[in-house]
Amino acid sequence: MTAGGGITAPAGGFHGPVKRSITIAGHQTSISLEPIFWQALEAAAVRLALPLSALVAEIDAIRILAENPPNLASALRSWLFSNAP
Repeated sequence: MTAGGGITAPAGGFHGPVKRSITIAGHQTSISLEPIFWQALEAAAVRLALPLSALVAEIDAIRILAENPPNLASALRSWLFSNAP
């Protein structure tokens, strides 16, 4: 069903964030992402032949170098959007 603009909801519907714990740089951190972002992150890790925690750690290391670093979840979403296949 559309809301008048000719667009539809995602095939699986809308879902809120899911919190997961990941170990990066030797410590555990919790990250909340919507399931579609977790799926994309897992696919990117497979594509790059990296464990999920290693990919997140690399993105985190790049994020920290930014002039005004965003939170980790925002950095992951941004990285995924800019690196989509």
